[in-house]
Amino acid sequence: MAAAAAAGTTAAAAYASLKLHITPEKFFVEACDDGADDVLAIDRVSTEVTLTVKKDVPPSAVTRPIYGILGTIRLVAGTYLIVITKKKKVGEIFSHAIWKATDFDILSYKKTMLHLTDIQLQDNKVFLSMLSHVLSVDGFYFSTTYDLTHTLQRLANTSPEFQEMSLLERADPRFVWNGHLLREFAAQPEIHRFATPVMHGFITMHSCSINGKCFDWLLVSRRSCFRAGVRYYVRGIDSEGHAANFVETEQIVHYKGSKASFVQTRGSIPFFWSQRPNLKYKPKPQISKSVNHMDGFQRHFDSQIISYGKQMIVNLVNQKGSEKPLEQTFAKMVNSMANGMVRYVAFDFHKECSRMRWDRLQILMDQLAEQQDEFRTGKRTQWGLIMDGWNSLIRYYKNNFSDGFRQDAIDLFLGNYSVDEVEPASPLHVKKDWKFLALPIIMVVAFSMCIICLLMAGDTWTETLAYVLFWGSASFGTFAIILYNGKDFVDAPKLVQKEKMD
Repeated sequence: MAAAAAAGTTAAAAYASLKLHITPEKFFVEACDDGADDVLAIDRVSTEVTLTVKKDVPPSAVTRPIYGILGTIRLVAGTYLIVITKKKKVGEIFSHAIWKATDFDILSYKKTMLHLTDIQLQDNKVFLSMLSHVLSVDGFYFSTTYDLTHTLQRLANTSPEFQEMSLLERADPRFVWNGHLLREFAAQPEIHRFATPVMHGFITMHSCSINGKCFDWLLVSRRSCFRAGVRYYVRGIDSEGHAANFVETEQIVHYKGSKASFVQTRGSIPFFWSQRPNLKYKPKPQISKSVNHMDGFQRHFDSQIISYGKQMIVNLVNQKGSEKPLEQTFAKMVNSMANGMVRYVAFDFHKECSRMRWDRLQILMDQLAEQQDEFRTGKRTQWGLIMDGWNSLIRYYKNNFSDGFRQDAIDLFLGNYSVDEVEPASPLHVKKDWKFLALPIIMVVAFSMCIICLLMAGDTWTETLAYVLFWGSASFGTFAIILYNGKDFVDAPKLVQKEKMD
């Protein structure tokens, strides 16, 4: 955590104005910026990417405006081109326009799907739906003139040579969500101006005034694409020390030409642990017993210190119950590392701030007083409490019944899984055990019969009670069996199971 003035942030700009020309043989992407004459030609058969000029674009081509090339990806049907078709201006950072990508198009190189079997067609459709799912998630931002992937603090310490690099060359790979999609573009420096790095996260900008002094306040949150995923299927770290769902959040203040940046990071507890969905509201975390935690732990904080300097760790997990071993292990490993650049503070958030006692955050602020003067402590409302309950129900459903698909979609998009066009057995086709269908049906039938027996009483109360007890016991017993075998009923990832189990 530190504040720093920013140096120059100008980069070799990417093309901002583009037209896509489509012919049966090629895609042509024309640069329409003032003075530009470059045209990118993509062969739809050989997939070769080359530079050409406007006069080579056939008059018969179907033309449409686009706002950026996200990249290319290979699916069962072959290669696809992904382009940005709509954008919305968020604001400006130091006179550089910042855009949110709001719509995309996925274009097949192939003109027909006749070369695919019915199973391949279905698999290709599933993979396309995965891509569409990721692209439908809010929060893709880009700029053709400003490097969104670096903080002002890092930009303040860069060389003139770095400043002259293209946006794609100099971008921090942690925060380029289309890095895998642009791999072919990255290998050809002459076409870098057609490639736009896109980050995923959140950006907001406000003009503020305090004591009559006006300034710009900006918030930029960058989500790392290393070990990204859904809540329960991606926890801890990988062997390289990348923490799951790592986010870098930067607050920028711009006042009368002076710039200051304050950076915080968050991520999963950085050792090897998992928390697999099993139909329980809060699955028990499991700390791996078969790996050397310190290797990955050390790599994580070595990287953190290089990137951000001195570290203040704030751990907010429960210090009792199922989360207690996580806090104990974290504290033990920080002590074992014995690094003066890292300080550890544990704060049992749920215990200290239960029943909306947000004033008790002062306890944490006092602990952090040397490093942080004040934490921007909102007041919880009754409506907010109701919404928390509703969000908890939505989160429970997603964790157990849709996160497998979402995790597969992220892994496909980021290149953690590559589609093999000639692969005989697709990982998408996983046969479900008989329990998956039989037990829920039995439970629903038994519960329905229990309700019917209550509503349609028998000749005597003993007869009614007997029926209710029988069907009630059957429904409860079946539910208990389902809960015991919970992992068989959740929607688990299919594409990168082994890697996500570390």
